[in-house]
Amino acid sequence: MQRHASLGGAEFAPETRYLNSASSGLLPLRAATAVRAALDESLSYGSMGRDYFGSSADARTAYARLLGVPADRVAIGSSVAVRSAFLATTLPPGSEVLAPEGDFSSLVNPFAAHPGLTLRTVPLDELADAVRPGTALVAFSAVQSLDGRIADMDAVRDAARAAGARTYLDITQAAGWLPLRAADFDYVVGGGYKWLLCPRGTAFMVFGGERAEWPDPLHAGWAAGEDPGASCYGPIAELPATARRFDEAHANYCYAGAAQSLALLGEIGVPAVHAHNTALAARYREGLRARGITPCPAPGSAIVSAPGIADAADRLADAGVRVSVRDGLLRAAFHLYNSDDDVDLLLDLLGKD
Repeated sequence: MQRHASLGGAEFAPETRYLNSASSGLLPLRAATAVRAALDESLSYGSMGRDYFGSSADARTAYARLLGVPADRVAIGSSVAVRSAFLATTLPPGSEVLAPEGDFSSLVNPFAAHPGLTLRTVPLDELADAVRPGTALVAFSAVQSLDGRIADMDAVRDAARAAGARTYLDITQAAGWLPLRAADFDYVVGGGYKWLLCPRGTAFMVFGGERAEWPDPLHAGWAAGEDPGASCYGPIAELPATARRFDEAHANYCYAGAAQSLALLGEIGVPAVHAHNTALAARYREGLRARGITPCPAPGSAIVSAPGIADAADRLADAGVRVSVRDGLLRAAFHLYNSDDDVDLLLDLLGKD
């Protein structure tokens, strides 16, 4: 069997065997260096630094390039939950939002909490068939956080279009390792702190469709103005024609690191990361089955969750192996800084009482 070395090389320096990217990715050294430099700069120039919009512009461009969309369709912000809450306010009262059962709370809870909306949930594999003429929005994750299942994105998109519903795709657990066609959906949101290796506090949203049909930026503040410096007081006189009208005032340190992390992923390429990650996950699944452990079905995913072995988490942590436990499942997630040696060590430790 071919052995797989890390793709990260000298870009990472973990002191653990880190198999927990589904919770939070590792910062590349270049990103950590950029964050430290931004912190040092703030000693003399304040927390916005000398060029507040420079790193965020670089991050926006790099993110757009990864997803194959124009940069002027990408908005920046801080979290998926904020974006979901924003979209909830744009839907007419009485609208139905359709989502998979058990999808990530940051995606679905703002719709459930909005008093004027109805959230309907169905099993993930029934999502496309559950779209109906009264559905206003279909909100779903490309990859499920709990068990790594990959949604049939094409089927959901086609069903939504046929019913006149819009699509809201969360790629937090997919962007950075899974090839995606973001332009196929009305809204695409993603937190940057997992597979994109960015600091927490970075999130991106792609706006598709016709610009004339984009919702009003009801949450717009000064940073979303065409001229931010002239948009600090009173109602904003002019908003950009681009998705920058949906920007939040961003966390400067976070985006200083994000620009570097996204550049690294662009250099390596998502196809290479995908091939690497899924090969490691396949090796792990095979090893689990050889030990009589049946992982949750998630073909082609970089996330592998398995029942019955969650009690091993503390023992793994003591051995320097970082995984996570979610809803009774031991979850391992494989990324570019992992290798076959990490997989084999994890399997060896699971084989011990």
